[in-house]
Amino acid sequence: MRDSDLFVSDLNFPEMLFGLTLRSPIARGRLKALEGPKLPPAYTLIRAEDIPGKNQLEDFPVPVLASDALSYAGEPVALLFGPDEAKLIEYAAQCRVITEEEQPVFSVYAPREDFVHLRRNLSFGDSREYPGEGKTILQGTYKTGIQEHWYPEPLGAVAVYSGLKEKGKPGKEKLLIRTATQWPFHVKRSVLGVLEPANVDVTVEPALIGMALDGKIWYPSLLACHAALGAWITKKPVKLVLTRDEDFRYSPKRNGTEIRIDSTLGEGGELLGSEIEINANLGAGAVFADEILDRLCLGSLGPYQCPRVSIKGQAVKTNIPPQGPFAGFGLSQGFFALERQVSRIADSQGQDPAEWRKNHLLGKNGTLAIGISLKETPPLAELMDTAAAMSDYYRKWASYELLRFRRRETEWIERDEPLRGIGIAAAYQGSGFLYSGNDRASVSLTLEKDGSLEIRTSMVSSNREYLRIWQNIAADILSVDPNLLRVISDTTDGVPDSGPASLSRNIAVITRLIERSCLAIRKQRFRDPLPITVSRSSHPGKMIPWEGKQDPPLARQFDPNALAHLGWGAGVVEVEIDPVEYIPKIRGVWLGIDGGRILSEAQARRSLKSAAIQAIGWASREEVNYIEGEIADLLIHNYAIAAPAETPPIRIDFLWNDTVMPRGIGELPFHCIPAAYVQAVSQAMDHPFARIPLTSRDIWEASKLKKTEAGL
Repeated sequence: MRDSDLFVSDLNFPEMLFGLTLRSPIARGRLKALEGPKLPPAYTLIRAEDIPGKNQLEDFPVPVLASDALSYAGEPVALLFGPDEAKLIEYAAQCRVITEEEQPVFSVYAPREDFVHLRRNLSFGDSREYPGEGKTILQGTYKTGIQEHWYPEPLGAVAVYSGLKEKGKPGKEKLLIRTATQWPFHVKRSVLGVLEPANVDVTVEPALIGMALDGKIWYPSLLACHAALGAWITKKPVKLVLTRDEDFRYSPKRNGTEIRIDSTLGEGGELLGSEIEINANLGAGAVFADEILDRLCLGSLGPYQCPRVSIKGQAVKTNIPPQGPFAGFGLSQGFFALERQVSRIADSQGQDPAEWRKNHLLGKNGTLAIGISLKETPPLAELMDTAAAMSDYYRKWASYELLRFRRRETEWIERDEPLRGIGIAAAYQGSGFLYSGNDRASVSLTLEKDGSLEIRTSMVSSNREYLRIWQNIAADILSVDPNLLRVISDTTDGVPDSGPASLSRNIAVITRLIERSCLAIRKQRFRDPLPITVSRSSHPGKMIPWEGKQDPPLARQFDPNALAHLGWGAGVVEVEIDPVEYIPKIRGVWLGIDGGRILSEAQARRSLKSAAIQAIGWASREEVNYIEGEIADLLIHNYAIAAPAETPPIRIDFLWNDTVMPRGIGELPFHCIPAAYVQAVSQAMDHPFARIPLTSRDIWEASKLKKTEAGL
């Protein structure tokens, strides 16, 4: 078995030391001192002042070890390394972190100005006021909870120091890092920064990442820096793996949000204007703040016609552990708010939510509010009809709607029959980052004299299906024996930087580069001698500003390529609610998907189904709560993840389109399913729910309210 097929915790080396992290006991304040026992020679304590280079991760304002300011309870302040894990725990218990506590900030509401990391004050479209006659204002506030990634194994890293290539001769010392990362070159750059100005050659070999959901983009770099410091200072192999308790408490989560939307409606229910306020709690560090906040803005705008929009958004740094990203980088939270608002608009007008959506979609050459022109008619109407046909949505919606109105006429009383509802939602997904710096990607291919082909990329994957897709493309274009194809993607040595494995870049960006490289080799192979090496890179498009007025003007411009090739999706969810316990049961999930050319239907279905299960969990049960900046022990041991037996039937149908390149689709279930689920429960209970997770307790509270209103 290759090391890339092993989890970090499975890796072992002779004379290996183990690592343990000493952490801040307070949420905010100053680190005054660190007291501890005298350690035996085999044990080492490393503090911030022992770091030879930068005490910060590459690209992000996250300290490797806190040296003065403390930003959250559990922030790393020191590292212990030694050969006996039990002794490490004993010595750590004897250490005392001395601090000076300051007043922490946990809430995004009315925070101190210095805690507001980013603001957005944007306006788009027609600035004229609309006449008051015929206007309706519909207001909604939508909240999304914090979701844990729940990795197959806790996060960790192994670092192996191997000295000079040749003893006694000048050269670089060698350091090997193994960690489960979606971004190997970020790990490498961060470790090099921590160790500079040392003359060191760092190699990163990704371990098995499992289902990462974007939780392993930057945080493994922090643990890799910790392990690298241990190996560099002790000159021995070290392994630092978080306990499951540590991982749950301190690793990044999907950030919580609150989005308020005030919609101005015309006489027919059409959108005349929207005013949107967004609050995002990004915890300490505000990692990927631009990307997350602006995707929240994008999702809350949606694919619908609206002549006038204003957005006020803020990303707040608070004294909880760093939050985000999670699949979608904020786009899912924005779509949840917008799609719930749209369903409530349709309900207020007595219209089918699916029909309202189809009647108000942007058309061909329509423009997303930020200034991106759609080159094709969004296929959302067709996708909604596809999902509706699979689920029998139109008949069920009309039936459940009739039952809902009958219940109103007979008042809310206890009933024996289950309550049912059905919901629908639509969304899109781009493929790449809005902002340059993270989205550059390169691949390199070599056709050898013996007819073998080598594909080199640093892009990692949770399974090997992408490698088979790339091999099939190369074999098809170059007529190379598949047995002579080799993909090198398990090291940073000798491979180009392909960027982070996120936002469907594997299928939409790297696949395109490999195809272009194969075509270039095919053109050269009959005129140039072998071996032939071809490299191709993706580059950001011409950066453009957000359209409309900005106050203050946005300092950063975005890459239009991130939204140039959109994947589209529509989802339907049907629920049944027990009228005694009020436990919602999902009867089915149906997805209509347009992902362009589907290179592997089996992989596409697996990806969508996995995302759908995670999306159901986020919508119906999974939520992390911080109490005074910390997670309660009970939540760690009882975090509610759906068992396989609880997975509802999930049916997926593709809108086949082989004339265009593959598009990203893996995030679409997160964008569609939560809003459809909440709409289904809202119809069943005749109550406008507005937050996720929406649990049986929330439904029971709504039933109590209805009984009180009915005088029961």
